[in-house]
Amino acid sequence: MELKGKTALITGSAKGLGKRAAEELARCGCDIVLNYRTSADDAEALARELESRFRVRSRAIRADLALPGEAAELAREALRLTGRVDILVNNAGPFIRERRVFGDYEEEEIIALLHGNLLGAMLLDRHLLPAMRERRWGRIIHFGFGHAMEGRAWPHRAVYAAAKTGLVSFTKTLAVEEGSHGVTVNMVCPGDIRGDYKEKSIADVQGIADDDSPLGRPGTGEDVARVIAFLCLPQSDFLTGNIIDVTGGFDPIRTSIKPASPG
Repeated sequence: MELKGKTALITGSAKGLGKRAAEELARCGCDIVLNYRTSADDAEALARELESRFRVRSRAIRADLALPGEAAELAREALRLTGRVDILVNNAGPFIRERRVFGDYEEEEIIALLHGNLLGAMLLDRHLLPAMRERRWGRIIHFGFGHAMEGRAWPHRAVYAAAKTGLVSFTKTLAVEEGSHGVTVNMVCPGDIRGDYKEKSIADVQGIADDDSPLGRPGTGEDVARVIAFLCLPQSDFLTGNIIDVTGGFDPIRTSIKPASPG
């Protein structure tokens, strides 16, 4: 219960990696503020489960960080309901799985991807930093993708990759600026963890083969959540400005594209 008395806000936490992070932080004693965009029933059910299983307080708040203004509203409502946010996990971020070149994106898609993956996180940080500074204690975790720190070309993912690599620089800068205030800032970069595996434990995948993974097994939500919880511990205060790949050695970036067929 190393984090008992702390409150964590995890964006995009009704399902997937955000849900698993919320469970892990609740296991450490954190009160939890969940955030959802459309999955109200899942978020409310998870809040009840966390309170029952871990004897912590939990609330769910709707906000879409891809929309201007909603980061401020999420921060205000989280502080109103709980009085404090000590840990902020910026997990939410829209992603278009369909592979397409930049010229085929619609303007509104570009804006939503940038807001959801970069600007929304930056603004939420800005709204919650003052109270962290005042208490001289805070943990901010951003989400990237495997090998984001290298800033390589990622064809068909131009906007998403640009937003997240921009967040890499912001993570490092904010870590330097806020270190003297007792606030650490790090980025966790999951590999290609899909579908149900986002909520599974490491024990769940023992014996399951994954030929794409150098480790030979699929990645899970627990792999990511355990790193997040470690970074949030009081004893982890010397770790800041880090970009941590949680990929099992797998490289998700495809840096070449096949030429279009003539005609």
